[in-house]
Amino acid sequence: MQDPRTSLPPLNWLRAFESAARNLSFTAAASDLNMTQSAVSQQIKSLEQRLGRTLFIRRTRSIELTDAGLSYLPVVQEAFEVLTTGTRMMTGGDRGKILAIQCNLAFSVFWLAPRLGRLCDQHPWLILNISTATWDPEPQTDGLEIRFGRNLEKRHNVQRLNHDTSFPVCTPEFAGRLSDWREANLFDCTGIQANWEIWARQRGETLPEGKLVNLATTYCVSLSAARAGAGLAMGHETLTGDLLKEGTLVRPHEEAVAMEEAYYLVEPPEHEVTPATRTFCDWLLAELL
Repeated sequence: MQDPRTSLPPLNWLRAFESAARNLSFTAAASDLNMTQSAVSQQIKSLEQRLGRTLFIRRTRSIELTDAGLSYLPVVQEAFEVLTTGTRMMTGGDRGKILAIQCNLAFSVFWLAPRLGRLCDQHPWLILNISTATWDPEPQTDGLEIRFGRNLEKRHNVQRLNHDTSFPVCTPEFAGRLSDWREANLFDCTGIQANWEIWARQRGETLPEGKLVNLATTYCVSLSAARAGAGLAMGHETLTGDLLKEGTLVRPHEEAVAMEEAYYLVEPPEHEVTPATRTFCDWLLAELL
């Protein structure tokens, strides 16, 4: 059995308190809530008993908030604001401007995030709720996905976003002291076809016998290791383009391998498309294609 001192009070008691506190009037609160003044007074009295605190100083023709009431009012108002916003999003009140995006983790960090300022400048009304996934995002009924994979072109509402090549990257300092790539610490992402072994074959070489590659389930780890000067990581244009352009990373070797993997835009069904969906998709394709 719940302790009444710690369980949440009924919502209608909190409504009565918030309205009365905001208006400093039980009569005005009754009008707001379409209740009688006596009902408002009784609900607030029940709330005070539950809390063990007096919330109002009751005078003959007016009421004032006690210190406890002054402290409790912003808590209640914030809670109602959160409920209102969440309900509006759930029921579609803001569907036209709020967009849920499930996005590949590395893509969101290395490509999308650096461009969000430009997106916001162009479309200041657009609000994004971005969730990241290492591999395939969870199925969802609304919003859109940016997925990393291969051979997804034939699926409905799926568009390939890039045709990248894979190549080694490292910091300029590491490249300056690199004598043989085979002796360096190598980093890569698991499950990728264009890996170190394939890249070495492109050069007419092989990995040294017993040479192990450090693997992670996301490019975020391997590329971050390279950025920290830990060694060489396999990268590709979409993720490393900005880093190469600004000189944070360099390509110590020119050889590159065509990637089977790509980033794909998975759009929602036509009946789920909103102004936010269409605006973001148009912006994304203009930036990438």
